[in-house]
Amino acid sequence: MSSDKSVAVVTGGGSGIGAAISLELARRGYHVYVSDLAGDSAEAVAARCVGVAVQADVTNAEAMNSLAQQVFSDTGRLDVWVSNAGISKMIPFVDITEADYERTMAVNTKGIFLAGQAAARVMIANGIKGRIINTASMAGKQGRVPYLADYVASKFAVVGLTQAMAYELAEHGITVNSVCPGFVATPMQDRELAWEAALRGVSPEDVRELWIKDTPLARLETPEDVAKVVAFLASDDAAFITGEAVSVNGGAYMD
Repeated sequence: MSSDKSVAVVTGGGSGIGAAISLELARRGYHVYVSDLAGDSAEAVAARCVGVAVQADVTNAEAMNSLAQQVFSDTGRLDVWVSNAGISKMIPFVDITEADYERTMAVNTKGIFLAGQAAARVMIANGIKGRIINTASMAGKQGRVPYLADYVASKFAVVGLTQAMAYELAEHGITVNSVCPGFVATPMQDRELAWEAALRGVSPEDVRELWIKDTPLARLETPEDVAKVVAFLASDDAAFITGEAVSVNGGAYMD
């Protein structure tokens, strides 16, 4: 069944930034496939945006290829792919285990690599001049981030991968960009507040105030702040932007 609407896929779409992206793209007229490892979460967001829920693991190449192919088979389109799935866990550098490191890199970097391959293959095979947008982080531009060394490494890798993808896919008319959020108020951030507070020996509210103090615009970022920039990068207004890592952080890090 072909779709008259532009079609977008959002991985990690079941909560936080991914849910906001799914809803914002739907609000702007996209038919959205909400993918998440947590199938129930994907279904809840898909119901809100009248989209399609898909339970899928971004670290599994077969799952990502199947998702991209399913979307094109269902709709005859694949206009936008947002690789947003990610994880974090705050641990002092010397205490990060090999398993911690491998899991972080598997989801945050390998997941974007595999998803990007799957999307690009379908776009190229069908002559689609699509948009691929990766969620990186302010931590992908600076290492001055406590207790997140493996996360920092994974997000620096996403920024570099985005550039490499953009360079190679440009000949096919496919743009590839990333967004770099700062201190975003999400369930992931709530966990990080608790972890950092425990590691510093202070309260979560103290850490929250520290993050706000570090942000010139003087508030925590919302998922919707990020979603609107993703929607811009997906739009025709961003047709000549590729290989960029767009900071969306209220001035907490300026480059």
